[in-house]
Formats: sequence, structure tokens, C-alpha cells
Amino acid sequence: MSIRHARAAALLGACALWGACAKSENATDSAAAADSAAKAAAAAVPPAPTPPALNDANIAAILDAANAADSAAGKIASTKGTRADVKEFGRTMMRDHHALRKQGEDLVKKLNVTPVMPAGDTSQAAAQHWQDSLNAMPKGAAWDKAYIDHEVAYHQAVIATAQTAQGAAQNAELKDLITKAIPNLQGHLTKAQDIQTKLGAAAPAAGGRSDTGAAKAMDTTKTKKP
Repeated sequence: MSIRHARAAALLGACALWGACAKSENATDSAAAADSAAKAAAAAVPPAPTPPALNDANIAAILDAANAADSAAGKIASTKGTRADVKEFGRTMMRDHHALRKQGEDLVKKLNVTPVMPAGDTSQAAAQHWQDSLNAMPKGAAWDKAYIDHEVAYHQAVIATAQTAQGAAQNAELKDLITKAIPNLQGHLTKAQDIQTKLGAAAPAAGGRSDTGAAKAMDTTKTKKP
């Protein structure tokens, strides 16, 4: 190879190496820029607002609404339930939640506290919707299961709410009322779960077909055929 050709080859090799390095640097710069942009975008998203802390007036209102809702649903179950244990559970909910609500009402009157629901709370509308659904659904095994399934989920949610309220309550008497109510609520949950288990075991015996889905039972757009 001539000296001229050797120099040309060396020059081409150097150019190729420089191009590869430049591409690598550009790729690295692009990746860094993309990472920086992603971090900047994430930083631009404001964090979710922290829910305001519950005060005693909020706690009194939430617990009163929960007791009223479950007492009303229990009243419907006491007459519309098919199974004896479902009807009896409904009567228990009427009695116990009415008593818990009365205790709460007496206490807020004594403390001169006006119950106020937290801003944006929709629990009362949801409770009314559920009562409307219970009234609209046809009576039968599917109704019993829908009611009990709801009671299990509802008591789990109410117990969690009561535990939160127990920690947030400022007044010692209100805190004590909640503390005494929680074991009662847990007893309701245990009984509802026991009935739920029995309903699940009984469902396959109904001619090989089961209307176990709460969603089916809660579909109020369907009506009985004459």
C-alpha cells in the first residue's frame, strides 16, 4: 500500500471513529434530556390534596348517617328477606343501629354539637340509592344474597371509618362512644359473614343454577315477567 493510500485509510478510520463517538454522545444527550423532561413533567403534577381532618361535628354526622342507613336497610330486610336468618339479621340491624344512633343523638345534644357532613360527602345519596335498589329488586334468594353481601362490605367500611373517627375525635365522651360501638359493629360483621357463607353453600343446590352475583340482584332495570 502506498503512503498516500495509507494516510487516506487512516483518515477515513479516524472520521468513522469520530462519527460513532458523536452518535453515542448524541444518544446519551437525548436520553438525558428525555429523563430531565420526564422529571420536570412529574414535578409539574401537583400532589393529591390531603383530605381535611375530621372534626367532632363531622364524626357525629358520619356515624349518624351510617346508623340511619343500616337501620333503614334492615327494616326492608326484616320483611322482604326470604330466609329466616336474613330476616332476623335485618331486625337486629334495625334494633342495634337505632340504639347506636340514639346514643349519638343524646351525646351531641349534651355537648351542644351540630353534626355537619364533610364537604363533598355522598354517603347519604349512596344509602338512599341502595334502599331504592332493595325495594325495587324482586324478593327471593338473589335478594337475600345481595343484601347480605352488601352488609358484609358495609360493615367492613363502617368499622374502618369508626376506627379512623376514634383516633380523630377530640371529645373524650365521643371517643368513648365510638370505642364501645366498634365491638358491636364487629359482631354484626361476623354474623353477616356467617350468613354469607351459608348462602354461598346453599346456592348450587337451586337446580344447578345460582343467582349469586350481587350485580345481577342489584340490576333494577329488569322486571319480573308476568
